[in-house]
Amino acid sequence: MTASASPITTVIFDFDGVIADTEGLHLRAFQEVLERRGWRLDERDYFDRYLGYDDQGMVAAFVQEHSLQVADEDLDAMVREKTELFARYVEAGNVVFPTAPACIARLAPAYRLGIASGALKAEIISILESAGLRGHFPVIVAADDVKETKPSPEPYLTAAKALGVDPAVCVAIEDSPPGLAAARAAGMRTIGLTTTSPREALHDAELVFDGLHQISAETIAKLGRAPRSS
Repeated sequence: MTASASPITTVIFDFDGVIADTEGLHLRAFQEVLERRGWRLDERDYFDRYLGYDDQGMVAAFVQEHSLQVADEDLDAMVREKTELFARYVEAGNVVFPTAPACIARLAPAYRLGIASGALKAEIISILESAGLRGHFPVIVAADDVKETKPSPEPYLTAAKALGVDPAVCVAIEDSPPGLAAARAAGMRTIGLTTTSPREALHDAELVFDGLHQISAETIAKLGRAPRSS
């Protein structure tokens, strides 16, 4: 079935795996924290099962799925360690995708821009500022801004409200199935990137591209004119 289309006025980006090439750094930090305690996190399991979680949710899910007995204060300590490790990895170099600045520059004159991410706000702002991109994003919704993270639609709904727009005139750019599910549940149009997940996993995306270099203002405009799938 299809529904009527609405012109798109707003582009809301996920962050990790979309603007910043950081999914692997998150994995590395989680692996180190868990290995310190004698536990192993497989790369494929991380991308297949835990990608949509924020840090707290990922650690809690790992502990639950492996039937581990961990006190709440130890869970909090693991999250703090992971945050510190990730910050150290990011400081080692520029982690923004090389194609991201040009894409953002192409879209900024024509669309409102925002970010809805499961990362921490301080991490996002630090990376954007280092790349000279912070000024393009008046609204950044991070894990510490919402009660429920993706696949809940709350991050996207919160971003749309802060930008003063209806979700129906927004498109979300995502790299993961949980993120796409969140955007669809919020009533937004969807674009998937294969930077993290294989194309066949991005079935909730209306358009799928290999990277931001393939997205232009006209790409967004054409999607807005196309009937909405349901």
